[in-house]
Amino acid sequence: MVLDAKQTTLAYRCPHCGAGVMSAVNIFSLSADMIKLKCSCGESELTATLSKDGKVRLSIPCLICANPHSFTLNSTVFFAKDLFTLACPYSDLKLAFIGETNLVKAELARSELELLELLEKSGVRSLSDIQSEEAALSDPQVLEIVMFVINDMDAEGKIHCKCDPAENGRQYDAEIRNDGVLVSCRKCGASRLIPTDSSISAHSFLNADALYLE
Repeated sequence: MVLDAKQTTLAYRCPHCGAGVMSAVNIFSLSADMIKLKCSCGESELTATLSKDGKVRLSIPCLICANPHSFTLNSTVFFAKDLFTLACPYSDLKLAFIGETNLVKAELARSELELLELLEKSGVRSLSDIQSEEAALSDPQVLEIVMFVINDMDAEGKIHCKCDPAENGRQYDAEIRNDGVLVSCRKCGASRLIPTDSSISAHSFLNADALYLE
């Protein structure tokens, strides 16, 4: 996959409300002025500037630390990578994602799961304790992300059913239902429902290396 060298997608997660903030960034807008990605809650923003030496300087809010972190990237890395992540240097928690839109969306969803796990280990049960009611646990992009991961697993041969693994030409269907996506094998009939009502319900699937149908 080769990205347009003049455009990429940039995203981060707001440390105040927990919402994902994402925007396309092109070299022309970056060259003209400082780019600011502001969360709709108004409590955080990510800034990006292109310096005269061709480097992109980022200031990224941190989910753990009180102050934002500064990063400097070569413009080639910023605009040409399929996916590039930046993490808190103290907690290693991923803070920002740069690259192809679908890959950035998937990583943004995974970052929510990491945050949920961290909060649970700290005694907090859900994001609803720090987010507004509207943004609590449901993510409108969960279905899109689950479908992306399913297609990616299928392309890489990571979907397994009751058919002989050595058999070629296995085909799988992904049926979108009200409660999730039903993945099934056309030959043996093995299937599995992937829930899509929230990031939490899709947690195990989004972090799995393969999909096993029963």
